[in-house]
Amino acid sequence: MSRRPFEEGERVLLVDRKGRRNLIQLRSGRSYQSHSGVISHDALIGLVEGSEVAAVTKDAERRNPAKYLALRPTLADVVVGMPRGAQVIYPKDLGSILMAADVSAGVRVLESGVGSGALTMTLLRAGAAVTGYEVRADFAERALSNLRAYATEASSLEIEVRDVYEGIDGEYDRVVLDLPEPWNVVGHAESCLVPGGILCAYLPSINQTAELRASLERSGFGLAETFETLRRTWHIEGRSVRPDLRMVGHTGFITTARRLG
Repeated sequence: MSRRPFEEGERVLLVDRKGRRNLIQLRSGRSYQSHSGVISHDALIGLVEGSEVAAVTKDAERRNPAKYLALRPTLADVVVGMPRGAQVIYPKDLGSILMAADVSAGVRVLESGVGSGALTMTLLRAGAAVTGYEVRADFAERALSNLRAYATEASSLEIEVRDVYEGIDGEYDRVVLDLPEPWNVVGHAESCLVPGGILCAYLPSINQTAELRASLERSGFGLAETFETLRRTWHIEGRSVRPDLRMVGHTGFITTARRLG
């Protein structure tokens, strides 16, 4: 599988010498225009992953043409680079949500606030059976479009255009929320979750999080916990070893609670 060459219609990640990343979809006859030159899609089709391709410039005799490393994108690359109808949850938080909500193969998940589908992709990749509630039809369509575009296996997915604040149908093992007022869903989640099931909510502000926690205190949930994930990369080049000057700090608060029997 690792030796399978790039094919027409596939997404390819192009990385230049400075580490800048560009996500393209291969179409025969098309080209990718960069500040360093032009890369023909036909030059990429048929190459194996990890190959380098040179950008063609008007100066055909240029001695050191810019080269790009061609790779298949990871899920993190896809999430950051895909078209958005709403703000996406970043990879550092997506991984934390999977662990905090204990999502694994076969787990039945009710997701609300589908947005651009980043969290949906992540849940499906973990093997969950996902039912998504999205109040906006355009966001639901954008999510489905992104799932199709990035060849995400969606046989275990159903997206409904409906308001989760009005109720939840069915029985689930997990309820995962990315919406402004998750405290209005606590009662519905309490009714639909199996005993021991997990509610997981992602919120940008601590005020919203405090209101959610107050609602959980009045409910049949227990073991509530709130945390955030910070990510700091390091610059390592020879003897120059230091934290990078920029880091991905606060993006959101993650709150989980267990449905008690």
